[in-house]
Amino acid sequence: MPSLLHRVKSRMFIFAHRRTLTLLDGEYGSVFKGRSLDFDELRAYVPGDEVRDIDWKATARHGSPLVKRYVAVRRHSVLLLVDTGRTMAAQAASGEAKKDIAIEAAGVLGYLACRHGDDVGLLHGSATASRYLAPRGGEENLERLLRELDATISLDGPASAITQQLNYALRYVKGRLLIVVIADEFMPDAHAEHLLRRLRVRHEVLWLTIRDAELASDPDSTDVGSGFSIPAALATDVTVRDAYADAMQHREEDRQAIFRRLGIAELQTRGTADLLPAVFALLDKHRSGGPSSSGARRGGRHG
Repeated sequence: MPSLLHRVKSRMFIFAHRRTLTLLDGEYGSVFKGRSLDFDELRAYVPGDEVRDIDWKATARHGSPLVKRYVAVRRHSVLLLVDTGRTMAAQAASGEAKKDIAIEAAGVLGYLACRHGDDVGLLHGSATASRYLAPRGGEENLERLLRELDATISLDGPASAITQQLNYALRYVKGRLLIVVIADEFMPDAHAEHLLRRLRVRHEVLWLTIRDAELASDPDSTDVGSGFSIPAALATDVTVRDAYADAMQHREEDRQAIFRRLGIAELQTRGTADLLPAVFALLDKHRSGGPSSSGARRGGRHG
């Protein structure tokens, strides 16, 4: 079987010139800026030390100024948290399978991490199970993770339930990581908001949404999540389509408000053609602490 990572890298170099890759590298590296030092020890203050490094509580106990010493963290860990339920086998807004876009998104982000010498892990699953592969270094490991995604997502798989994977991350994933969630147009309920708020305290959290296909008029189309067919008479009715579009626009505005409230950078991609700009914008949004991205319309159909 051809290498999935090789396919990702080939597309990256086709769609991105050297300056774009340099910018992507810079944005990725900036995610950990200010969080790349670990405390080492206390030592006596000497002229020239930064005043902000003084540990005032320790100074009070010791009776003379003490400063904190830090050591640089040379390697970070990235966790790709991916929905691999059956809705991710449906069509995206671009007409491509969301599965293929998810694999490419994971490949791009994983490859950026590998270029920086960071470890990459994977947490994926559905409503029935979650599977965790701890972060490790190297492109061979990343290839294994991409193959895991490729083998797991299918139309006859279990239903999606990204909340299950968020809960798993809170319970079992240790240490501070950069967690990148890759899912479709998930609407967090109160429970999911609670999980995300707790997760953000412990980790850096980014969210990449793969936009669903628009309402299909093909009589053979079905909703992958429910398995129900969409009556052609309804799907082609102008009034129904307008009402659907309006409802989905309001729903998307609500989604954006949730991510803004949580302080989690979220961005959306329609397909592989706009994936690299979306990843760059997502990293930039996280670094600058900006709100979530502009809206999308929901479909989640398989033609």
